[in-house]
Amino acid sequence: MERAGDGLGRRVPPLDHTASSVARCIRLAREGQGDALAQILEAYRNYLRLIAATCFERQLRGKADPSDVVQDALVKVHENFHQFRGATERELLAWMRTILARLLTDLHRRFLQGAERQVGRERSLADVMDRSSMVLEGFLANRQESPSARAVKREQSVLLADALALMSPDDREVITLRNLLELEWEEVARRMGRSADAVRMLWTRAVRRLGDQLGEEEP
Repeated sequence: MERAGDGLGRRVPPLDHTASSVARCIRLAREGQGDALAQILEAYRNYLRLIAATCFERQLRGKADPSDVVQDALVKVHENFHQFRGATERELLAWMRTILARLLTDLHRRFLQGAERQVGRERSLADVMDRSSMVLEGFLANRQESPSARAVKREQSVLLADALALMSPDDREVITLRNLLELEWEEVARRMGRSADAVRMLWTRAVRRLGDQLGEEEP
């Protein structure tokens, strides 16, 4: 199925696994090509959802949903893209995380008692998000890949988030708890309602499947 044009009679090439395709899409979106901006919004939904999940305190469960917050963030990105001054995927991710942090701060003020008095809440959430993104970026960093190959590819954190979105909820949860939130095995087990040995085995299999998934996605 071919993509729609940008409204100017030109077609926007789809995003692929190269950093140059993202830079091109950012440039075209800045020039007002709506299809390029639509591609950007869809390309980072999984990434933002995963980052939001690391900051979604348990007290918020049942009161709000990470997917709804991400949708609101994407609306903000759409409305304010003209304010984005970067040109790379890394700069775009940092800007998007800032928007997401503000929305999550508003949620804490709305639903968590006393949250509105916590000085620096937004900065704290932004720090957590930056940390989660760094962990994502370094995850599976020991895979055999030359520096030159890494330089031309898109951010590993985004590709990893897309791969995790295709996995089972249990696989995704154990990797999120252990690797993104960096919880001890006992806490991972408690949150998942399993024994520590069971979550260790689940994690081992999940990481193996994730590695296979990432390998299959490489061009």
